[in-house]
Amino acid sequence: MGGGTGGGSAVVRVLRDRTAGRCLAGVVVSGFGTSAMWLTAGIWVKSLTGSDSLAALTVFAMWAPVLAGPALGALADRMDRKVLLVRGNLVTACLLVPLVLVDSGRTVWLLFAVLVLHGASGVVLDAAESALVAGTVPASLLADFNGLRMTANEGMKLVAPLAGAGLYVRFGGPAVALPAAVTCALAALVFARLPVRRTPATADSPPAGSWRDELAAGLRRIRGSAVLRPLVTAGAATMFLAGVNGAVTFAYVDEVLGRAPAYAGVLYAVQGAGSVAVGLLAGPLLRRLPERLFAAGGIAVFALGVGARTVSPDAVALGASAAIGFGLPCVLIAAMTAVQRETPDAVLGRTAATAGSLMTAPNAVALALGAGLVAVVDVRVLTAAAGVAGVLAAMVLAAGARRRRDATASPRA
Repeated sequence: MGGGTGGGSAVVRVLRDRTAGRCLAGVVVSGFGTSAMWLTAGIWVKSLTGSDSLAALTVFAMWAPVLAGPALGALADRMDRKVLLVRGNLVTACLLVPLVLVDSGRTVWLLFAVLVLHGASGVVLDAAESALVAGTVPASLLADFNGLRMTANEGMKLVAPLAGAGLYVRFGGPAVALPAAVTCALAALVFARLPVRRTPATADSPPAGSWRDELAAGLRRIRGSAVLRPLVTAGAATMFLAGVNGAVTFAYVDEVLGRAPAYAGVLYAVQGAGSVAVGLLAGPLLRRLPERLFAAGGIAVFALGVGARTVSPDAVALGASAAIGFGLPCVLIAAMTAVQRETPDAVLGRTAATAGSLMTAPNAVALALGAGLVAVVDVRVLTAAAGVAGVLAAMVLAAGARRRRDATASPRA
């Protein structure tokens, strides 16, 4: 298999790779149900309780398990990863079925419990999938796979929430929960057909220890790596800024654009289209650019998009959303590809989950912080500050890439 492959043929090779292709199919199938539940859960809680705060907490309920990612990801290092993907999706499917009992404010606690468990399952399954792919897909195709995975995820986010909302309005919450359960069961079937031999827990995996030991294993791997540390740090900083940007979206639509709140849906759709596009281009770009430079360029594009939200023309608003969607995933794709390439298989599950937690937890924090700031600070000040901070982060990451290149070149000078 030659290394001088063009972007288009590399994508074809990923799709033709039986393991990669079926992993992507599993992501698409299960992602449809998850994305549909993501939006519908908030509508469901709002309609049953009338509480905006409880409706907002549905998103937090699905995000909260990310904070335990390092410990949850260790399961992917202790168990056969194919078996974990199959059983995890089946368990998730079973968890969603009891949601047919949620019919009033008194039973809404069941929905929150299921969302938390659903989020925890997602953390484990993401770690297992990342580790399985790293061990079976050729290293030259990892960036293409991660880019296509991003495209699949973002594509589902464009379609599934609308479908879920439509089903909810027409038939109620159970009409969303049961199809979501079916998609998880179908994903389990797809993963069961992965052409990967069943293997026992990794032979060189360290002995089981305390939760703190599991947490430290991933952190040590990231902190001690000159490749992973700057990428994960940059990803965390960028996701924090993305959280601020997300928190001010409705204020931006109202105060800057002078539009109705529903216009935010148009901006999110354009942003999602940008993410779909960069997912297709990530592999070819990463073959031509160092990971840090690719990530830095993406952060800069994202930052310029956020900064552009200080002005009001609709054309600028749409362009800014596309730039945000295109730039934001770059650092995430680069970081996770580096994790898969640089991490020993024995600790890959927990390291992938730790990197995911470090990069996504700041987003949740910033969403809460931004929601408070937007009440007392002009939205233009917040978007301008976030844009400047993003450009600075991109410059720091690019400068580090230049120093690293110079350091590796100097011995030959």
